[in-house]
Amino acid sequence: MRQHLAVALLAAVLAAQAALAGKALAQQQPFEPEGYRADNYRAPVPATLTGARVLSTAEAEAIWRAKSGAFIDVMPRPPKPKNLPEGTVWRDAPRRNIPGSIWLPDTGYGTLPPAMDDYLQRGLARASHGDKTALLVIYCLADCWMSWNAAKRALAYGYANIAWYPDGTDGWEGAKLPTVDAQPEPRPDQ
Repeated sequence: MRQHLAVALLAAVLAAQAALAGKALAQQQPFEPEGYRADNYRAPVPATLTGARVLSTAEAEAIWRAKSGAFIDVMPRPPKPKNLPEGTVWRDAPRRNIPGSIWLPDTGYGTLPPAMDDYLQRGLARASHGDKTALLVIYCLADCWMSWNAAKRALAYGYANIAWYPDGTDGWEGAKLPTVDAQPEPRPDQ
């Protein structure tokens, strides 16, 4: 009887350990996908982006203070609802970003229509002054796949000096660094 109790207790302990190990594994940062993330954009992001440098807030601040890189904000812009009653005043939600940034909204989705792909390419070319070796720092918010996707896409376009700042404006503001009201770069569909 004691032996059966000991075996049952051991089995219960092992099952509990396995459950805890599985939970811990599930809480680890996700791996880099082969392609672009196409849904659930506000979720934990990988710790890496192959081909890019991943920046801490202190590293992003050092680049910003030295003016040694161009900052690209890819935070989406909420669209104006299509069925607003006539005469309704629409005000875009304000966006504050890192001073000196270029805001290229909606360019971090997993799939970009041709016009938005062109918009991103033209924006990166403008930010880099046509130099594909210029340092481009791409960001959005913390736990936002938009910046990861946009940085990966910039690498695919042939940019060789991409830095991804995964904490984005959340990390920046958390460090009490300055932000400014942002206006997006004009889009082809506006």
